[in-house]
This record gives sequence, C-alpha cells and structure tokens, in this order.
Amino acid sequence: MIRFKGTDTSMTGSNLFDSQTILDGIRRWVEIETPTEVPEQVNKLISMVAEQYRDLPVTLERVAGIDGCGDHLVVRSTCGQDQPGILVLSHLDTVHPMGFIARLPFKVEGDSAFGPGIYDMKGGAYIAYHAFRALCATADRSPLGITHVFTSDEEIGSPTSRALIEKEGRKAKYVLVTEPARDGGKIVTGRKGVGRFQVFIKGVPAHAGTRPEDGRSAVRELANVIQALEGMNDLKRGVTVNVGVVRGGSRPNVTPEEAYAEIDLRVPSFEDAEEFVGRILGLESKTEGVTVKVTGELNRPPYEKSNSGASLYEHAKTLAAEIGFDLVDTHTGGGSDGNFTAANTGTLDGLGVDGKGAHTHYEQLYVSSLEPRARLLYRLYQTLR
Repeated sequence: MIRFKGTDTSMTGSNLFDSQTILDGIRRWVEIETPTEVPEQVNKLISMVAEQYRDLPVTLERVAGIDGCGDHLVVRSTCGQDQPGILVLSHLDTVHPMGFIARLPFKVEGDSAFGPGIYDMKGGAYIAYHAFRALCATADRSPLGITHVFTSDEEIGSPTSRALIEKEGRKAKYVLVTEPARDGGKIVTGRKGVGRFQVFIKGVPAHAGTRPEDGRSAVRELANVIQALEGMNDLKRGVTVNVGVVRGGSRPNVTPEEAYAEIDLRVPSFEDAEEFVGRILGLESKTEGVTVKVTGELNRPPYEKSNSGASLYEHAKTLAAEIGFDLVDTHTGGGSDGNFTAANTGTLDGLGVDGKGAHTHYEQLYVSSLEPRARLLYRLYQTLR
C-alpha cells in the first residue's frame, strides 16, 4: 500500500479511484462554505487545499485577494514546466450565502450527494486534485507539466482572476476546466460569450398632478429602451438579451427623473459579440429632454469550438470509451473561465462531476460519476502530449 501524509486519502494501486474515498474528500471541501463575497471563508478552503498538496511534487503560489475577493492558488508540478503543458481551471467560490449549509447539509441519498457548491463545482475541483494525487502514486507520470489554478471569484465573472487565467492559458498547450458536466455527463466544447451592461436614464421631474406637461419621464423612456433590447433577441442565432433589473422613480405623484436597468447579453460568436455590444452601447433616447447612457462590456468572450478544442475532445472521447462510458459534447449558454482561454488554447470544459441543481436548494452530484470522471482526468494527465 502507498500511504500519503496528506489529510484526505490512502490509495492502493488496484483502487486509486474508490468512490467513497473521493466523496469523503469532497465532503470536507463542501462543509467549508465559500460564498464569493466572504473572502475569509474562501481563504479557509484555499488553505486546506494547499495543505493537501504539501506532500506532493509541486510548488505552490498563493495570490493575495483584492477588491473584496479571496485568494487564488496556483499549483505547479515540479516536472515538465519547461514547455507548454496542461492547465486545469477550478473555482472554489459558490453562489450560496453563509449559513445555507443548514438548509442543504451534506448528505447522501441513493446515488445523490447533496451540499452547497457540490456540483458547481467543488466536486469537479476535487476530482481533478484526486486524479493528480493518483498520478503521483504511479510510475507512469505525465509527460507534460500540470498547473492547477484554484480561483475565488468565478461566480461573479472572475474580475480578479481573469488576468491570471489568461496569462496561464497563453503558456499552456491544453486547458481542462472542471465545471460540472451537462445533461447526463456531456462535456462542454463551446460556450456563449457573456456581456453585462447598465442603463442610466435621466429625465425631468414634475408634479404629476398639477404640472405633468413640465415633466419628462425617465421610466417611460426606460420602457422604450426595454422594447429595443427585447427586440434584439434572436433565438435562431442563439443571441439572448435579458433585462434583469429595473429601477425608477421616487414617488407615485412625481414624474420620474431617473431610471436604471441591468442587462445580460449572451452571444455564440465573436461576430455576434461585435454586433450586439455595439447595438446595446449605441442605444439613444427617443424623448426630447431625456438622456440615455449605457455602460458595460463583454466580460467573457465566446468560447467557440476550435480545431484544437475538437481534437482534444476526440482524444478525451477515446479515453472515456476505454474507461467504459460514452463522452458526448455540447454547447451551453452559461459562461466559465474556459471562455478566457478557448480562443488561444485547446480547451475542454465540463470535465467535472455529473449531477444537477447548480445554484439551487437541491444541488447534488451523482456518486456513480465520481470514479469514471476522475479516471478520465487521470488518463488525460497521463496521455496528453
């Protein structure tokens, strides 16, 4: 038996991927709640993860958090760092607020294990770590260096980790993203680009009863803006524009002087991004005396299925067949950190656990997915050249 000093596992050569061992490790990560907006909690988990790598052949770099976010952790294998290698991307923050674990405690019912962030994406982050630990227990090491980046702010758009991700992505030959699988275990080979915008409207206040003719309603102009935005939706092209937040006015008897909206844009291609970002930023007022100002940008570029990404998928599909399952790919509207690397480096996403209920009160992973998904990551580490 090969026994590790680390706190979470002992492995035998014949059973490196015991599902219960993996699940026990995931439980420890899940039971440390890590809302993005509570950096001390994220840092607590970052410290645990770093400690679990201490007995492995790696170097650790901890990047201090800024702007109210937690730290990031960069783990590099000591071998193979002299050439472009494998970059693994995982985030440890969750959308669930502190105390949510009382509502959704870790528990196992049949094939489902529940807990905040267990599916999106602590399960995936953990199996990538476990696969690397298994690799270190064998004589057949990876021919390429492996760098695993754990981030703290993906759930709010990766504002403090994007530069780090892009920097590491440019140095890598392959990028593996441990976001959860889709629709029964599908891998992700494409994602829509994501844009976020704010609309600020300024009108002229007046007494709505005695001097309505003096007013210029910002809320009425916001209605014009919403109609224009809703008219941009084009489901055939895969373009969606959603007005998700609106505010305006002060009192019912005052012509509204100000109004505000927040917009979400999803686009499948760079061509669509250029067109629709321009259209949204170019919105103008239709009412004399009322101004419309739009700010924002594309905060995640489209992740289009490139030749290198397609080749990486085909390789993973062959490995999955050898392990004993069929790996099907899909395109999704949700963004991930893979959006930041796909344009320059072959990227494969959705390599995490299978399950359902991301961001909900019933979030769960399927225990039966742990062994095959961990084995797939292990084989990718072993075979990518």
